[in-house]
Amino acid sequence: MSNGEPWTVCFPFIGDFIGGSHLSALGLIRNLPKPFFAPLVVLHDAEGPVAELFRREAIDFEPAPVLNRLERAGARNGAAALNVARTLPALVRYLRARNVAIVHTNDGRTHLMWGLAARLAGSKHLWHHRGDATSFGLRRIAPWLPNRLVAVSKFASPRPGFFSAAAKCSVVHSPFDVMKAIEVEREDSRRNIIATVGCSPETRLVGYVGTLVDRKRPILFVEVLAALQRLEPNVEFAGLFLGNALNGLDDAARSRAQALGVGDRIHFMGFRYPSEPWIAGLDALLVTAVNEPLGRTLVEAMLLGTPVIAADSGGNPEVVRDGETGMLVRPDDPAEFARACLRLFGDSSYLAHIVETARNEARARFSIERHVHAITAVYEDLLRTGGTTAPRALSDAQRSL
Repeated sequence: MSNGEPWTVCFPFIGDFIGGSHLSALGLIRNLPKPFFAPLVVLHDAEGPVAELFRREAIDFEPAPVLNRLERAGARNGAAALNVARTLPALVRYLRARNVAIVHTNDGRTHLMWGLAARLAGSKHLWHHRGDATSFGLRRIAPWLPNRLVAVSKFASPRPGFFSAAAKCSVVHSPFDVMKAIEVEREDSRRNIIATVGCSPETRLVGYVGTLVDRKRPILFVEVLAALQRLEPNVEFAGLFLGNALNGLDDAARSRAQALGVGDRIHFMGFRYPSEPWIAGLDALLVTAVNEPLGRTLVEAMLLGTPVIAADSGGNPEVVRDGETGMLVRPDDPAEFARACLRLFGDSSYLAHIVETARNEARARFSIERHVHAITAVYEDLLRTGGTTAPRALSDAQRSL
């Protein structure tokens, strides 16, 4: 704390696309101990989908001091450097005027732009890494730019080496609203989905939750449904895509489904918020993604009592214990995913064991309180080692204020 005032922590976002980073940051922003840390949320797109989400959740934000922003494709060419150069002076002035102590960036397009501004303004920079360990930014920029790095899983953490950010990295799992999950009624959720898609009450509901992008393997999800139909023709099931598509992958998934004879089994539901009632209504969540740092929907399903079948890849094994809190299968193997579904559908005692074990473990490991405790400890360390007078170490009670 400075002169009795809370330290200002700036959370900048582009704002043109909603992802897991926004939902995770929302939980942190809302639950920071306000006597010690004051969140300053900044959006480059103050009328976009992230602004709509934050308004709905009563999270205050300000428009960025510049309209210029990095497009998703821009980071791959010289436009990125030009955008940063044009934007930097205004961001530096903004951080100094608002007396920002820490800039907490949450995605690749803000790490560089706001990280450089933080360095020039004299603010501390916390880089929250949610990608995999092979990303260019983590390997080439994170070793020298941020003061500290937080990764959402061991898989997402930088590998040790001569030029590496590993020494300044901590693993902090994303936060989840445990109490919100308790309030969701699974039977009501299931009835709502059945009414929405127009299928029979006996239908098994199998879900893909997340943006349709190559890494998440939406085409594999379609192939799993085809394998399920082939292995057990008498099982009534419906596959639900819950998420928006990029690069025409919804059309590609439709074409593949038609070719495999399961076009009538698939429903494209688009992005649904809040997602909890939709996940809770599923009979199984399929996580077909590979190299996923730490999928939010996987943990949300565990909290909601929906069994998870996930590719044995990326950060998934850090969350799922095979046969105990979910099922891990070989990546890119539709038949193995389908066989896992059939085992869940046919063995009620096995299903009950997985659901109960997963729920208890997720509540213990992924609560918002635990996340806030870990992040504020990083904040304190940043301020303590930066030549400023850091707040005294917060007790657990103070962090929960």
